[in-house]
Amino acid sequence: MFGKSSNDDATPTAVADDSVSVSESNTSAAPKGRPTPTRKEAEAARKASLKTGIVPPKGNPKSSSGDKKADRAAQREYAREQRIKAREGMQRGDQRYLPARDQGPVRMAVRDYIDSRRTVAEFFVPVAVVVLVLGLMRNSQLQAIVTLVWMLIIIVVVTDTGIMLVRMNGKLREQFPDKAQRKGVNFYATMRAMQIRRLRLPPPRFKAGGKPVTPKA
Repeated sequence: MFGKSSNDDATPTAVADDSVSVSESNTSAAPKGRPTPTRKEAEAARKASLKTGIVPPKGNPKSSSGDKKADRAAQREYAREQRIKAREGMQRGDQRYLPARDQGPVRMAVRDYIDSRRTVAEFFVPVAVVVLVLGLMRNSQLQAIVTLVWMLIIIVVVTDTGIMLVRMNGKLREQFPDKAQRKGVNFYATMRAMQIRRLRLPPPRFKAGGKPVTPKA
C-alpha cells in the first residue's frame, strides 16, 4: 500500500531525459557563426523592408570573422548595398523591387493612364505652396483674393479629377472585369495624379500626351 510503484521510480529519470533532450534541441537550433543583429539594426531593416516591399535577408552571409565590431560594420554595409539595389530597381520600375501598393498589372495600368495625360491635380501642390505664402501676408484685400482663388482651384481640381476617374474606371472595367482586382484604384490614381511628375515613383513610362518615355542610357 505504501510501497514505491514502478511509475514513481521512472518519473525522475523521465524528467531528466526530457530536460536533456530540450537542452540539446535548443543548442542545435541556435545559429552558429552568425552575429545576432542589434535592436537598432533590426529596426532599420524592418523600416527598409516596409519602404521597398522587400524583406532583407537575416544576417550577413559575408560576416563570419568572429569580430563583433567588424561583423556589425559588414552588416551595415550589406544593408546599404541592398537599399541601393532596391532603389535602383524601383527607378527602373522592376516589379521585384516595388512596394506592395505598386505591384500588379492593375496598378501599372492606373499609373500608365495617369502619366499619359496632363491633369490639373499635378499642379495642386506647387499652387498650394504659393497660396500659403501669400496668405501669410497681412493684407486683408490680398487674403480675400487668395481665399477666392484657393476655392476656385479646389473646385477645378475636384472636377477634373472626378472626370478622369470616371473615364479611367471605364477602361479598367474592360481590361479587368473582376471588381476585386480594381479595389482601391480611385484613391491610388488620385494620389498619383497629385504628385509632381518628376517625383513620381515608380517613374512614369509615358509622357503627357501618350508618348513612351525614352529610357536613360
